[in-house]
Amino acid sequence: MAYKSTILITGGTSGLGYHAALDMARACPDSQVIVSSRSDKEQVAASINKMLGQSNVVYVPLDLGDLAKVRAYAKDFAVAQHPPIQALVLNAGLQFPGEVKTTVDGLEATFGINHVGHALLFHLLVPYLADNARVVITSSGTHDPEQWSGMPLPVYTSAEELAYPTTEFTASHSGRQRYTTSKLCNVLWAYALARRLSEQVPARGITVTAMDPGLMPGTGLGREAGTVARFLFSKVMPRTIPLMRVLARTDNIHHPSESGAALARLAVGDDDGVRGVTGKYFEGHREIRSSKDSYDVKKQNDLWQWTVESLSGGDEETRKRFDEFR
Repeated sequence: MAYKSTILITGGTSGLGYHAALDMARACPDSQVIVSSRSDKEQVAASINKMLGQSNVVYVPLDLGDLAKVRAYAKDFAVAQHPPIQALVLNAGLQFPGEVKTTVDGLEATFGINHVGHALLFHLLVPYLADNARVVITSSGTHDPEQWSGMPLPVYTSAEELAYPTTEFTASHSGRQRYTTSKLCNVLWAYALARRLSEQVPARGITVTAMDPGLMPGTGLGREAGTVARFLFSKVMPRTIPLMRVLARTDNIHHPSESGAALARLAVGDDDGVRGVTGKYFEGHREIRSSKDSYDVKKQNDLWQWTVESLSGGDEETRKRFDEFR
């Protein structure tokens, strides 16, 4: 079958990503849906196809913690000649409790996977984005100090410090704080990207939004945590969501299927609340304001410039390509 467009989601084989991929595949049977993550042990693509009686979902492995593999992934995408990307959903995310862990490229792993790997993927796939394509980034309400989550508050010093936390101050941050800071980076980068796309290539109509899926017990986000924490998060908490909402005095606690539907809406929904919307932040289905720090243009520009410079390796021609979206 010749598909009219491509929908690509990272972290699409479990939890939030799986449910979003399922909803997008159901809503867009004439689009190729690519689910990408480090592995697909549950054969998710085949499972979705069987469930829907379709064949438009495929799995393509992607390791965001290895920039060489991200580059290879983008090269393979070009060679495969997929139809233009209508929705690029940058959803994958990890947190690493405890001491600092690094990627194969020497980056602090939370920042490297949740931000840098995704940023590189976007820049490499720009030529294959369709006009009016949507870029959707999964962030988290934990990035906002005004939304109490029980998580440590994010601390944005500089992108360089986050990438290479060698000082006593940043190296001593907890793994959970590195996670909330990476989620702040997701929103900072989303706003910086939306602004540059609107200024440089307005005719392409590419939009960028970020979303907080809420607390979702049962997802694989905490798979790097200890045995007891993993058991509570994956087995106990999913059974007590209604009680948790009452005790926490918030309705922003969801089953992954609920948040997956909200993420799919941002990517492929056709209502006025999402069509043409850019540079905005959503809590599930609702557009809301993000944290005060996320609107700090100096922080946005620091993250943007560091990212482009780092990914280009200092080469001026490569830097222009990463910074101009042509």
